[in-house]
Amino acid sequence: MSLDTVKHAAGTPESAQPWKELGLKEDEYARIREILGRRPTGAELAMYSVMWSEHCSYKSSKVHLKQFGEKAPQTDALLVGIGENAGVVDVGQGYAVTFKIESHNHPSYIEPYQGAATGVGGIVRDILAMGARPVAVMDPLRFGAADHPDTKRVLPGVVAGVGGYGNCLGLPNIGGEVVFDPCYQGNPLVNALCVGVMKHEDIHLAQASGTGNKVILYGARTGGDGIGGVSVLASETFDSTGPSRRPAVQVGDPFQEKLLIECTLEIFREQLVAGIQDLGGAGLSCATSELASAGSGGMRVELDTVPLRDATLSPEEILMSESQERMCAIVEPGKVDRFLEICEKWDVIATVIGEVTEGSRLEIFWHGEQIVDVPPRSVAHEGPTYHRPYARPDWQDTLQADDAGRLARPANAEELRAQVLALVGSPNQASKSWVTDQYDRFVQGNTVLAQPEDSGVVRIDADTNLGVALATDGNGRYAKLDPYTGAQLALAEAYRNVAATGAKPLAVSDCLNFGSPEDPAVMWQFAEATRGLADGCLALGTPVTGGNVSLYNQTGDQAIHPTPVVAVLGVIDDVNRRTPMAFSEQGQLILLLGDTREEFGGSAWSQVVHDHLGGLPPAVDLEREKLLAEILISGSRDGMIDAAHDLSDGGLIQAVTESCLRGGNGARLVVPDGLDAFTFLFSESAGRAIVAVPRSEELRFTDMCGARGLPVSRIGVIDGDAVEVQGEFAIPLAELGAAHEATIPGLLV
Repeated sequence: MSLDTVKHAAGTPESAQPWKELGLKEDEYARIREILGRRPTGAELAMYSVMWSEHCSYKSSKVHLKQFGEKAPQTDALLVGIGENAGVVDVGQGYAVTFKIESHNHPSYIEPYQGAATGVGGIVRDILAMGARPVAVMDPLRFGAADHPDTKRVLPGVVAGVGGYGNCLGLPNIGGEVVFDPCYQGNPLVNALCVGVMKHEDIHLAQASGTGNKVILYGARTGGDGIGGVSVLASETFDSTGPSRRPAVQVGDPFQEKLLIECTLEIFREQLVAGIQDLGGAGLSCATSELASAGSGGMRVELDTVPLRDATLSPEEILMSESQERMCAIVEPGKVDRFLEICEKWDVIATVIGEVTEGSRLEIFWHGEQIVDVPPRSVAHEGPTYHRPYARPDWQDTLQADDAGRLARPANAEELRAQVLALVGSPNQASKSWVTDQYDRFVQGNTVLAQPEDSGVVRIDADTNLGVALATDGNGRYAKLDPYTGAQLALAEAYRNVAATGAKPLAVSDCLNFGSPEDPAVMWQFAEATRGLADGCLALGTPVTGGNVSLYNQTGDQAIHPTPVVAVLGVIDDVNRRTPMAFSEQGQLILLLGDTREEFGGSAWSQVVHDHLGGLPPAVDLEREKLLAEILISGSRDGMIDAAHDLSDGGLIQAVTESCLRGGNGARLVVPDGLDAFTFLFSESAGRAIVAVPRSEELRFTDMCGARGLPVSRIGVIDGDAVEVQGEFAIPLAELGAAHEATIPGLLV
């Protein structure tokens, strides 16, 4: 087969091309021809197909995502915002922190281990490309029904992939989620987060400037794995036949990535790069077009110089390959030799594949023949923009009218006790230690808090004990009932989790997981959730620094629940003052902060006891969330509270159970006046937390709450070896612990 060159393409306008097979629409293909003034070459078609995919171009979502910029709160903390590999936040003392969350959902269903592993590898390289040393990872995960046979295939493979890759890199896994719901049966969600640390002056951006500067590809050789990964896998709906298309899933090598990290950090220290980009989704197509588009000139690439694992790869396959552990750097000619020396030292393959040119075109050659001649912005940043039709679905009113308040409540204390045990032992509320024990949470020695704490906390400066806290949250059941409120509840919970450890929330990254954008009901859910999150971030003063959209999480006409996952980053001046969740001192008082109302829509109780989803989710009061956070942070800073735990899924009894089991101490609880025991235990009203306070600090703490208008009530004391609700029941910790710990191993082993 003869090479499809630019000259050949210009002379054969009617040649048939596989644009449809590459995921392009007919009008998109016509637009490419219009941009180029001719038909594209095969290599150009490959580049446009992956870069204009849903995953890379955000063509269905960007009209809604612009709200994150339009409504962004003003803050001096934001150093780099949306548009780069990851956002960067000032955390004081000259330090900057970069963090981002992304998805690897479809690949992880097809090939659970490699899909999850390469999801970790990809997000780590995003952080590295900003100039930061990666210091920790997190993994919010969602699977189908816990007792479904396919969950036994997907979950262990995903967990092994996350742990295997992260553990080999020596990065602690400090938090995340494991959620089960039948809606994720054919579309598990594997979201990955990484956080990195640098000094302000070490920030690097993805741009190719300086005529004559060299383009260096370094890292692993390019292979046939992951070809079309983003366009084939993440940009269309699964059919009902199950896993397929395994070649489109990337294969990871964490040891190669570890070498790449250390090599890149040494290159940064010697200030050898003018611009840098990791190779993730869309591979070389993305790296070359984005670097050239963000720079001041053009770029010429000799594609046949790319080191290959498979010599039979075509130019199109090389451009589309998403082989892992690769980076692309722009280097001044006088610094190339030293750059290559450092790569050789770390046993990292490095090759000069091109240079920055004076023009405005991205030109790629194959054995001397030109196969690409495009305006780089048209590939990287000027893809299609869709204003997808969206409409509130007809069934939404019926769903919301099916209020959980109609469900039968426990008739007596014995039933109440049984439902508590059922709740804390249910798959979503049970201990996830079977999962988290496969992750190294304390490698590097800087992890201060990790799963199952409310937030992961990492020390970033050993001299001052400056640290950062991170939490991820999302409740698809809430978002199904009301996408706007559901997104704000996800934000509020992550914000609250960070504050519960004593850290001040600063910024947000998000991963928006939804069904097919071609379904108006799904697009309505997306539009509402995005609007809710943008409004919420403005109210809380936490800008969105970047993130990811994952669409087409759908099998046939069955979409997942709308699942906006929100990550909140906070800063704590001294990690020695962090607040854990464990009830560790008998005799301390347990205080409930916030208001408890009859709110059971989407609750864990309604799911576990009645398999019900309906009504409205808990109301959101973002001013109350800010006030609660301020109280939790002040109480931690001033030494007034010894433990804190937010109230969310499962309500108060879930939080008390977790704090008691974590500390090995029981609790005696008293139902406050005005509440019945059932509402007290199971309500999921937002804006609440429990704290453990030494008796000597009770007055000072409650006075602070009263002065600032935050409701507070004493609900019990840490005591004994059981959780007792006065006048109702007592459950020994041994019995609670057995119910809490046995579920996940029993389902998966």
